[in-house]
Amino acid sequence: MIMDWNGSLIEESQAVVSVYDHGFLYGMGLFETFRTYEGRPFLLDWHLERLQEGCGELDIRYKPDRAALERRIDALLRSNGLHDAYFRLTVTAGPEALGLPAGAYEKPNEVIYVKPLPPVDPALHREGKALQRLVLRRNTPEGAVRLKSLHYMNNLLAKKEMRRYPWAAGAEGLFLDGQGHLCEGLVSNLFFARGSRLYTPSVDTGLLPGITRRFILTSAHELGIDVVEGRFGWEQLAEADEAFMTNSIQEIVPVTKLYEETGDCLKLGSGRVGPVTERLQRHYRNSINRVVSEGREWVNE
Repeated sequence: MIMDWNGSLIEESQAVVSVYDHGFLYGMGLFETFRTYEGRPFLLDWHLERLQEGCGELDIRYKPDRAALERRIDALLRSNGLHDAYFRLTVTAGPEALGLPAGAYEKPNEVIYVKPLPPVDPALHREGKALQRLVLRRNTPEGAVRLKSLHYMNNLLAKKEMRRYPWAAGAEGLFLDGQGHLCEGLVSNLFFARGSRLYTPSVDTGLLPGITRRFILTSAHELGIDVVEGRFGWEQLAEADEAFMTNSIQEIVPVTKLYEETGDCLKLGSGRVGPVTERLQRHYRNSINRVVSEGREWVNE
């Protein structure tokens, strides 16, 4: 595949990073994942806003150029013969002396990876998938709020734990926080509904405030759906009428089964997509269609 390394298109086999890059040495770096629809990235402004705020917190001197980034995304699609694709934009701190730095990171590296979108079974967005409760707890973030950083060991260990559950093939692992409250999935945020009210774990559980999560919170307000952010237990999820998980690639996926660590399975709600989930899915799709047809970024109006 062709990738973008600091604004230059190169073969992925040619990409190298210095062993003194503090992204390699200390995990000092951030990334954003997003996809395109008809060649246009969705919610890109929000992704870049989160990335720039995180870089500011880490003292990485990085300021994204949206117009240039859109041109680079288009070039990557054309160079790789892709109509639409999965993108990962990574910013590393860049090379510095061995040891913790005294000042800011002045020369970060910017990398844009691209790969084909994974195939999606249309039935997934109607019939949903399962959540597997993890024994491993979500670690507390290094700062006040979790950043989408290169520190990923907690997720990797959780992915290994999922191998212990043969019944959960295709399921998403679900973290609880250190106090046993619902937190987030391995690569997703969680929502559940009782009646017409929507619930989602609060940021103080240590979750990553996802971009699609932000879209759901914003859209729910627009649609008049009451949302409660807080600390909830597994039992409250088990008693929900419906649930779904979100991320920028899979969008909004219903949750229809819950697995305990023992393999015991609980059907959630009707076992299919619920009315609140379906309403938000429709709104999400309409928003994408508007971006594609009007050729501009989605904004809440």
